[in-house]
Order: sequence, then structure tokens, then C-alpha cells
Amino acid sequence: MNLSESPLGWLHARGHLSDRQFDAGEKLRADWERANLAPRITMRWDAAPIAKRKRRTAAALHETEAQLAAKQRFAHAIDYLGSDLSDIAWRIICGGEGTPLAEKNLGWPARSGKLVLKIALDRLAIYYRLPG
Repeated sequence: MNLSESPLGWLHARGHLSDRQFDAGEKLRADWERANLAPRITMRWDAAPIAKRKRRTAAALHETEAQLAAKQRFAHAIDYLGSDLSDIAWRIICGGEGTPLAEKNLGWPARSGKLVLKIALDRLAIYYRLPG
């Protein structure tokens, strides 16, 4: 088992997902990463704004437009999936959980997660307007 391989990549490499489904999942993951929604494990190294006076508070740093657009795309994609499909999609695509672990955490029967994930990926492909 390759620990650096994503669960989505693992399923695609073994022929369980079509190229279109894989691309849809990668688009969602790219939006999630670009929106910087992952939990931080280290401190931020952004430059701190400098206050000109002692009593003046520093202005808050604003998110970039690309980050905001990615956050909106991610939120709309998750909303498009609905509550039933977004759980499994987020856990496997963004959270990096394997299918068996996601099934267990959601309280689903064994081998049901892959089927529901494929349905979610098909809906994501429609949302992202992927050809095929």
C-alpha cells in the first residue's frame, strides 16, 4: 500500500472509477485545497500587518480572490451533492479516508461506500461540466 496515494487515486488506478469520475473528484479536492479549508498543523507564515501607531489595531489580512472563488465553488459543489452524497465525497476526496473507514464512520454496510461515491462523483462531473 502506498501511503502517499489518495484513496481516490487508489480506486482509479485499480479501475474502480472512470477518468471522468476521477477528474471530478480531483476538481473538488483542488477547490478544497485552493480554498485553504484544510486544518492547519503549523503556524501561518504570512507577513503580519504593521500598525503605525501604538493604539491602532492592525488591519486583518484579506483572502485572495482565487481563494474566495475556490471556497464558493467548493461550497456550491457540496450543496449540489446534497447531504446524502456530500458526506462520503468529503470524507474520501478531501479528508483522505479510505472507503472502509468512511463506511464505518458513517455506519454504512461494507462495500456500500464505493457505490455511493461513484454516484457522488457522477453528480460532481455534471456540476463541473466535464465532458463524457
